[in-house]
Amino acid sequence: MKGLSWRGAVIAAVVLVAAYFMVPPKERINLGLDLQGGIHLVLEVQAEKAVTAKIDRYFGELKDRLVAGDVRTRSLRREGRQVVVALHRDSDRAKFTTLMGDYPDLALQSSEGTPPTYVYSYPAEVARQTMDQAIVQALETIRNRIDQFGVREPTLQRQGARRIIIQLPGVKDPSRAKALIGKTALLEFKMVDPQANPAEAEKSGAPEGLQLLYRIARDKLTGEVVSRTPVVVKKESSLTGDNLTNARVEIGDRFSEPYVTVSFDSVGASAFDRITAANVGRQLAIVLDGVVYSAPVIQERISGGRAQITGGFTMEEARDLAIALRAGALPAPVEVLEERNVGPSLGADSVRQGVVSIIVGFLLVMLFMAVYYRWSGSVAVLALLMNLLLLVGALGFFEATLTLPGIAGVVLTVGMAVDANVLIFERIREEVRLGKTVRSAIDSGYGKAFFTILDANVTTLIAALVLLQFGTGPIKGFAITLSIGIIASMFTAIFVTRFVYDLALTRKDIRSLSI
Repeated sequence: MKGLSWRGAVIAAVVLVAAYFMVPPKERINLGLDLQGGIHLVLEVQAEKAVTAKIDRYFGELKDRLVAGDVRTRSLRREGRQVVVALHRDSDRAKFTTLMGDYPDLALQSSEGTPPTYVYSYPAEVARQTMDQAIVQALETIRNRIDQFGVREPTLQRQGARRIIIQLPGVKDPSRAKALIGKTALLEFKMVDPQANPAEAEKSGAPEGLQLLYRIARDKLTGEVVSRTPVVVKKESSLTGDNLTNARVEIGDRFSEPYVTVSFDSVGASAFDRITAANVGRQLAIVLDGVVYSAPVIQERISGGRAQITGGFTMEEARDLAIALRAGALPAPVEVLEERNVGPSLGADSVRQGVVSIIVGFLLVMLFMAVYYRWSGSVAVLALLMNLLLLVGALGFFEATLTLPGIAGVVLTVGMAVDANVLIFERIREEVRLGKTVRSAIDSGYGKAFFTILDANVTTLIAALVLLQFGTGPIKGFAITLSIGIIASMFTAIFVTRFVYDLALTRKDIRSLSI
């Protein structure tokens, strides 16, 4: 009786804990993309553009530092992945060499002439590392954006060299999610050139060192482009979003229109202060992903490291822009290779069919066990009910995502749970035929079947864990439910059913067993 007491207490505790974590199921268990609808994307990171952007940045910094350090040059140009610098004075050799020590990614290829002409290149190995880092950074940036977007249980996984798989269950507006994920969010502050003629630049191109961009106005109701105003700006950025610390949505006082305020760290604030102090009365263009959002005139020096981005945003557009800026710019553009939308109605049908398959499968197994094994079959049905309870409770405890293959895992678990009981019951029947008493037959049946059941379940569990480790999306859902189901079926088939037998044997003297 002492053994029965602690075993009964363990079973009761497990059942109560499982029941607690399965209620309410809609809040405890997340449904996968195939069950509640959403969006599936396959993106490719254009990693080679991260290399181009890095060389561009080095080239721009180098140009500014040469001027600031009074290192005069005859020419300074970029040729693909090479930077060519021709010094004007031979005496600047040492100063220039010291300056280039701050750019270890640029390898010296040649140094000829007097004064010398230096050729630096971006090595192929460093370029490969930069591209790999860009993909890892893109994955993390997209993950941060999705977390702030509020998607529950998203799936993000790298596939191959440059691809990223994204699954967003429950997304009601796929186009908005796709726009947010793919937004490069490269924030730049560029000075508008007051001498350039935008109309002339549209016809014949922007002069050397300048860039033609457009300020786009959209219809607030339809989102269609209403006008495109050309703006000629300096090609080099005065400041970028690399030093951004925060971005949030605020509402304007005059027209109650939302806008985005950005804050910079100490380095960015100092640079912004210096830029505005030196350019009072000139226009500063705020550029995001190559589009001019606003180009206000600097009225006075701006200290404190804060700026505003206005552009006739809707509240949703302003919120998405703030999310993209807070999460950081993508190191390289991404291209959508595959897009698949799953409607919520299709997901509801899948849930309904999955539930029906579980109920039908359970009823058929229950009928077979009750008819074929009689009272012992009823014990197996009780264990099967508890198995389903433990499985759902465990899914709720881990807040696991249930997918359509996951439902298949539940159905398979039902069959595996019964399989263990069949092995035990057949062993018991063999012992009864040999003339053993009921208690002795039960002891022998469980003892002889235990290692067979253990072997079968452990090998299946290993396979499920391999699927969990290396599978993606729905395959993981199947592996999770199968793994939990195996452990639950071992507990119910061996521990719970044996407890019921032992409890029955203590209540009365059983001469024969209904099996």
